[in-house]
Amino acid sequence: HVESAWKDINEAFLRPTPARVSVLTRILNLSRVIDVLYSEEDGYTHSTRRTKDIVTCMLINPVEI
Repeated sequence: HVESAWKDINEAFLRPTPARVSVLTRILNLSRVIDVLYSEEDGYTHSTRRTKDIVTCMLINPVEI
C-alpha cells in the first residue's frame, strides 16, 4: 500500500493548487525522510544502524555528479 500512497502523493504534487510549491516541496521531502527512517525499522530510535549508514552515504561520502 505504500507504493500506491507514493503514487497518490506524486500525482497530487503535479496538480494545480493554491498552495505554494515551496510548501508542497517541504511536505514531500518530509514524507521522503519519514519513509527512509521507518520503512524497514524504527530508524529514529535505532539511529546507529541503517540511519547512520544512509546519512554517511548522503552527506559524508556523496556521489559526485
